[in-house]
Amino acid sequence: MDRALLKDIIDRYEAANFLVNRRLNAMIRELMPDDLTVDQFSTLRYLRSREKSTSSELADIFCVGKSSITAIITRLFDKNLIQRLPDEKDRRVIYLALTQEGKQVCDRMEDKIQVLLAKYIDRFEEQEALTFIETFERLANEMMQS
Repeated sequence: MDRALLKDIIDRYEAANFLVNRRLNAMIRELMPDDLTVDQFSTLRYLRSREKSTSSELADIFCVGKSSITAIITRLFDKNLIQRLPDEKDRRVIYLALTQEGKQVCDRMEDKIQVLLAKYIDRFEEQEALTFIETFERLANEMMQS
């Protein structure tokens, strides 16, 4: 690909990504219960998708230090949204999983986010939306392999 074109594409991507992320995070923050942060909700969503995880895996996936994840986990545990489960084979390994209350909070928030994003995604033609998400998923996969 031509370097000038590549630079232009990257600049446009960065500008659009910045705007979408900032606006989306602000809109999601408005939908959150008062006692839940976006980072805490992101952790709940990840646990919902995986069923269980370790704190090390969470730190890796969110690209943060273990102390940051520990603080989030502690707050979620104190709110009875996650539980700690010792590994059956190795008691030193502690898995984290959603409680029933955590699942309910996650479900309610995901419903709200679906409604929020549908307002924007519905403005695209079906094929345009599919092409966009497939391309974006490909970018995510490329980044995960690096």
